[in-house]
Amino acid sequence: QIMGHEFAGEVVEVGSNVERLKVGDYISCETHIPCNQCVPCLSGQRHLCSNLKIVGVDINGSFAEYVSIPEEVAWKNDKSIPPEIASIQEPLGNAIYATTVTDITGRSVVIFGDGPIGLFSTAVARLSGASKIILVGLIDFRLEMAKSLGADLVLNAKKEKVVECIMDLTGGTGADVVIEMAGANEAIKNGLEVVRKGGVFVAFGIPPSSVTIDYNNQIIFKGITIYGINGREMYRTWLKTSSWLKEGKLKISSVITHKFKLEDFEKGFRLMLHPENSAKIVLFP
Repeated sequence: QIMGHEFAGEVVEVGSNVERLKVGDYISCETHIPCNQCVPCLSGQRHLCSNLKIVGVDINGSFAEYVSIPEEVAWKNDKSIPPEIASIQEPLGNAIYATTVTDITGRSVVIFGDGPIGLFSTAVARLSGASKIILVGLIDFRLEMAKSLGADLVLNAKKEKVVECIMDLTGGTGADVVIEMAGANEAIKNGLEVVRKGGVFVAFGIPPSSVTIDYNNQIIFKGITIYGINGREMYRTWLKTSSWLKEGKLKISSVITHKFKLEDFEKGFRLMLHPENSAKIVLFP
């Protein structure tokens, strides 16, 4: 099984039943391959397909010079989008879907998680008109990057009392919108603590184990709205993503800290073990 699900490339061959693509097209790939027959698919929620297959998991992925994908999940790119940016539209789409699932214009937003998707969300939140953006993370290098992407304030969870700081900064009210992208149990608990009454909690990060929450006081009595985010909306999110990139509105190239040849993939994997000096790493065949 070949891994890899975030990529862009040029079409070099098409099957006999392919109608929309031709050799030479510049494409990226939607990771989720839907069945188009189940209730979510038929309800316009193909990203939640009950029989979902995933590129790089269920079929061979993109850590290779060539990859074969169904026509349905190929997304045509504008030639103006650099290949390293085109290759990360899949995770960028995660960030765009999660950050814009509710209207954040003029609202305070707290993002938990300083991984690439949390950093992307910071840029998206700034572009989308959030009034105040706070990013909570663990790595100073990435927290500084978040400032350049639009965060008004960053908090290092290893050094700061996160809940106290956020409640102070919001006048004791809490944040209008919390976007949880760390997938850490503590971050989830803190996020539910700092979202204001009647606010919105966006759940994207996947915790390693079960999380115990105060269901009554943190959800019911606070009257919050929770959105669970899986993948990207097909293809509403892609339309928004490509439009922002094509028009130069969304500037996220700084999140790509390293580029390597495909044969040097081990260097990239080693760097991932040291996130204090890296964020997104792109391989070129």
